[in-house]
Amino acid sequence: MSNTINLTLHIWRQKNLNDKGRFEVYKAADIDTDMSFLEMLDVVNERLTKEGKEPIAFDHDCREGICGMCAGVVNGRPHGHLPQTTLCQLHLRHFKDNETIVIEPLRSKAFPVVKDLVVDRSAFDRIIASGGFISVKTGAAPEAHTVPIRRENAELAMDAAACIGCGACVAACPNASAMLFVGAKVSHIKLLPQGQIEAQERVRKMVAQMDKEGFGNCSNAYACEAACPKGISVSTIARMNKEYFAAKLTE
Repeated sequence: MSNTINLTLHIWRQKNLNDKGRFEVYKAADIDTDMSFLEMLDVVNERLTKEGKEPIAFDHDCREGICGMCAGVVNGRPHGHLPQTTLCQLHLRHFKDNETIVIEPLRSKAFPVVKDLVVDRSAFDRIIASGGFISVKTGAAPEAHTVPIRRENAELAMDAAACIGCGACVAACPNASAMLFVGAKVSHIKLLPQGQIEAQERVRKMVAQMDKEGFGNCSNAYACEAACPKGISVSTIARMNKEYFAAKLTE
């Protein structure tokens, strides 16, 4: 049998990038605890619309923890307090009745606010685009046993490829660093044979684009790993740094 809770929401409202922005208080009454966090926002927006008020803007798409679209800082933590959980998969049964929740957008100079909880994360797209394509013609999918990839490398590549580009690592980092994201993108291609040919050029260009976008540097706070909903390891940053220094030496 489902239970209901009542919540007090302090939500960041901002019309556009040039607006100063402010917190507004909303009551979320009789909310089903089986709802996800975004479904709760849907209910609040439906009530605001009926009252003739502007609904709260927030990013979402698949709502299955796959796409990386949803993002927000809940009580100071990107995606909320549950480890390895996206905001869309955070359910209200993990909150207490009459709890006060503060909801704000991802905070970073490189992620300008579009409206309310929506930020522009196209900087990530430009970093990925800067890496270019692999030149290997793979053709049809080969038999798995014919590709000489060490099991360890295959597992590490898969782990890095789990990154969904949500930006939680940037919001959690004291320096708003994107190095966990870039490290994951560099790693999952570099570890496979197909990514070897352009590996050095790719890491040089992606790091240069990251710096151009205004992200900070890594200071080993490990906050990025703690906030990542896919559990990406900071070892990907060490691997990226190793590849980058090697690439610069042979440039």
